[in-house]
Amino acid sequence: MGQLTWLTADSIEFPPASRAMQSPNGLLAAGGDLSPERLLNAYRQGIFPWYAAGQPLLWWCPDPRTVLAPAELHISRSMRKFLRQTHFTVTRDHDFAAVMRACAAPRRDAEGTWITPAMQAAYTRLHELGHAHSIEVWDGEQLVGGLYGLALGRAFFGESMFSVRPNASKLAFIALAQHLEACGFALIDCQMPTDHLFSLGARSLPRSAFLQQLQQLCPPEQASCWRAE
Repeated sequence: MGQLTWLTADSIEFPPASRAMQSPNGLLAAGGDLSPERLLNAYRQGIFPWYAAGQPLLWWCPDPRTVLAPAELHISRSMRKFLRQTHFTVTRDHDFAAVMRACAAPRRDAEGTWITPAMQAAYTRLHELGHAHSIEVWDGEQLVGGLYGLALGRAFFGESMFSVRPNASKLAFIALAQHLEACGFALIDCQMPTDHLFSLGARSLPRSAFLQQLQQLCPPEQASCWRAE
């Protein structure tokens, strides 16, 4: 059934993903901190933090995992028409902090946000260190959509996306996937399943297969393949 492991402050190591709980799916550990070293170690093992304000820091590795190979991106006929006609523009790493703030803003379909101020500070630090990246979608000078995540080796770990205009988040994801394919990335970790992601070509992958791919795509000694603007 799995068991919850409490992390200590003097080690950034995690228990094997096989110890993750079945219910809730993938809950593996609690505690620790959001230091860059611990976060990078976690993502290379397919583990990510996800918790609400007032909860302890919770770490997850669900089974199965939702992933997308950049080369398998699916763009619908209606979305292709939108891409030809839109006046929106797309940038990379232009305003990471603004994307995180927008992703953390209240949403109609959620009671609160897991992107706490501590999470925003931690991932902004990862961005400053060259590990976390953002895609921005603009309508003129207004930020109307975007996403952010981590690039490690040839894998990108998507964290969150937002949209205040129709199709803006899809445009951000398409721009991300096309950029990653051009850079030689092999995998986008989408974490949890949604119809939105499946419509773009995402699929479910058994956790064991996902972790095997990560060992090959983002070993600690491999630099990120992400290319700047």
